[in-house]
Amino acid sequence: MTEPRPTTSRRALLRALTAAPVVAVSMPVTSPWSHALTSLHQDYGDEPVTIIRTKEGRALSRRRYHVAEEFLPDREPATSASWHNHLYRAGITAQLALSSHLLDVGFPDDWNARHIGLRVARSLAYANATGLGHECPDMARLATVLTPYWKWNQVRLFGEPEPDDGGYTVTQVRLLLRALLDRVHAVTGHPRPNGWRRERREARS
Repeated sequence: MTEPRPTTSRRALLRALTAAPVVAVSMPVTSPWSHALTSLHQDYGDEPVTIIRTKEGRALSRRRYHVAEEFLPDREPATSASWHNHLYRAGITAQLALSSHLLDVGFPDDWNARHIGLRVARSLAYANATGLGHECPDMARLATVLTPYWKWNQVRLFGEPEPDDGGYTVTQVRLLLRALLDRVHAVTGHPRPNGWRRERREARS
């Protein structure tokens, strides 16, 4: 697995974002994020987003991170159907984790729902554009496999082709999700959920 390259821009900007929003439109550059946000807005056809930190957003961010930790799939799938469910849960886990970062930075949750939805790859792009610093090619490829993650929970008619799982193994998916969760934990500063260490030991046993 390729190690992600860390970034230092995020923490340096969070205090300013509490008082002064950054808008993803053409404007004088006030932060290293402005050009990246404007570029993504144009690439995806999204309406401009104003990001500003709030106590409510921070609290929701923490809850999303904790739910992501709880949702992390840890059982070996026994059949192709359970493998699809495993990837469905993987998509939910990744999206919750990335949502935690975006909410902590100051993205409005309703904007995320309208423009990102269940697209893990788009969520990862916006998160990295705003200082997540998880530039991991393997995670980027998995995010594409998981986008949109509802496809892994869809009933298919006879002969309908299955989505491409990218050739990932259960172990690879788990390691990539674990690295993503650890990164979100590190950059947001959110505490681990209660019982996290015990649950990790039980998952490994």
